[in-house]
Amino acid sequence: MSDEDENENTPEEGQTSQDDVNSLADEVAAGVEEAADGEALADEWAAAMEESGDSGEEEEEVQPAPMEEFDNTSTNDSSGEGGTPELDVILDIPVSISMEVGNTQIAIRNLLQLNQGSVIELDRLAGEPLDVLVNGTLIAHGEVVMVNDKFGIRLTDVISQSERIQRLK
Repeated sequence: MSDEDENENTPEEGQTSQDDVNSLADEVAAGVEEAADGEALADEWAAAMEESGDSGEEEEEVQPAPMEEFDNTSTNDSSGEGGTPELDVILDIPVSISMEVGNTQIAIRNLLQLNQGSVIELDRLAGEPLDVLVNGTLIAHGEVVMVNDKFGIRLTDVISQSERIQRLK
């Protein structure tokens, strides 16, 4: 047998042999038969439902399931009110508080020219309140105070909870 005869009997890449085509046809035919069986099964169920007089709608009166009664007191609820969430779970989560005196934008050229004694002008006036940020979210305004040789901040205006939620959106 020559190389040309072998090439005629062997399918080239991208071509399928007659056996492959026949097996694919058998698989498709089996799938069509299964789909027809499924439709027949659905028709049998529909006929059985009609015979029993049940059209899919409940004619019997629906009764509530018996439920266990719970009292309003809970061992985890220290507030004494039923249904209030317990906050003790989150009270020990650490957060970062920072005070922002002001900010500005400068070119990298000017940034590289800064040295000891340089002054950077901020966008706030002297005496204007500082921003108090918790994890980067504004929660209050305040003024700088000295407490035992350390800086502190006296809160002058606390942002309401509804305003904080609006700023998050």
